[in-house]
Amino acid sequence: MILGNQVEWALHCAMILGSVPEGKLLSSRALAEFHGVPKEYLSKCLQMLSSAGLVNTTSGPYGGYSLAKSPAEISFLDVVEAVEGKTKTFKCNEIRKNNPCLAKVDRKFSNLCAIAAIMYDADEAWRAALRSKKLSDITENLADGVSRETMSNFVRWIDEH
Repeated sequence: MILGNQVEWALHCAMILGSVPEGKLLSSRALAEFHGVPKEYLSKCLQMLSSAGLVNTTSGPYGGYSLAKSPAEISFLDVVEAVEGKTKTFKCNEIRKNNPCLAKVDRKFSNLCAIAAIMYDADEAWRAALRSKKLSDITENLADGVSRETMSNFVRWIDEH
């Protein structure tokens, strides 16, 4: 499974928005410049986050985006599903029924396909792992591993935008 670029962009934007002071808005232009990604595509991504109720959108010359909830209330899964949807990563098409060796009596499958069961379990484990991680897991430790200069530059950038 490969998630689209917009998942990465959405997670990074949500993390940035979760790190700014309350009441501060950041424009899609500023977020796109910060991450070096195309503004048009990032705007669509931010719209998906807005539709999912994860970010607030304020229009106008001083408009922009802010988190709709606290970082502790937004899971990584919330962001991934806002962008990619909630569709399972595996779809069983019951191709086992096409087996030419099956006796007629064995063609009535009442149990879940063993392969599908494992894939569904794996999908749920992946979702549970993302569900257990909140944006606050990052925003509360944002300064870890970076220099004071980088943090100072980040704070100044937020003030300027």
